[in-house]
Amino acid sequence: MVVTASRPVSEERPIEGEIIATVNSLLIGGCGDVARRALPWLVRRYRVYALVREVPDMALARLGVTAIRGDLDDARSLDRVRSLADTVWHFAPPPAEGEGDPRTRRLLARLARGGPGRRLVSISTTGVYGDCAGRLIDETSPPRPSSARARRRLAAESSLRAFGRRMGRRVCILRAPGIYAADRLPTARLMRGDPVLHASEDVYTHHIHADDLGRIAWAAGVRGRPNRSYNAVDDSQLRMGDYLDRVADRLGLPRPPRRTRAEVRTALSPMAYSFLADSRRLANPRMKRELRVRLRYADVDAGLADVVPLSRNVPASTSR
Repeated sequence: MVVTASRPVSEERPIEGEIIATVNSLLIGGCGDVARRALPWLVRRYRVYALVREVPDMALARLGVTAIRGDLDDARSLDRVRSLADTVWHFAPPPAEGEGDPRTRRLLARLARGGPGRRLVSISTTGVYGDCAGRLIDETSPPRPSSARARRRLAAESSLRAFGRRMGRRVCILRAPGIYAADRLPTARLMRGDPVLHASEDVYTHHIHADDLGRIAWAAGVRGRPNRSYNAVDDSQLRMGDYLDRVADRLGLPRPPRRTRAEVRTALSPMAYSFLADSRRLANPRMKRELRVRLRYADVDAGLADVVPLSRNVPASTSR
């Protein structure tokens, strides 16, 4: 079954049989917010397929995307993706528990049985670097993940690199920090009044606008070097509290209270506190030089410029 990208598709049942890859075809595994933001211009360049657990997906169909039923937690459901596209975006996260990433291993096992797909782009996390005590680092710094979540991402990176070397595929890994957009802000945290660290104890944090991350993924698929990692970060060099202050000011909310590390550890959940355990500053020249990416939102201030204060937008109770 062949469907052109320019025509919306409604798939009432799974596609029967194997679909052979065509030139300029793209398979998206993990078609969440970042990928969906990129779809309007992706469908003008590729025949786009998206791996979903249930079909039909009418939102994807309206954008001209073919939904393919498959579940990265069920290896048998992935048989039809092995020769589906010459470019793959693997954006699905690892499981929430465990040390490895069986989802990535299942996908790669199926892709290894297929045709000569040329490119694979995956989103990882800057958390793989661990705590660098605020030092400025680049992609040559050795990964030292300090959380199980980051260790799972590093395990996925290892599987991807091994696949690229073994199969001769061009694998690019995007190490992304906190992803934000006008509708992806820590509004609930600010409304709860969760504390942040005093400036003397605060950690550096990095961000990338969701729209820019989609554009970086496209550039990696076209220009990325084999088995290469890229810091997919903007030019901001902010501490966590300073970032939250900027968001609060833009939304018209109170700035978060500053507390000692001991007080913050007590006030936050272990998951929320884990984001305050690592501090690093990240360089992004490799991304700009090799992928030739010009960020639409070069820093957080540019990204927040379009945000409408809550008092002029929607009732606070419905904000994210």
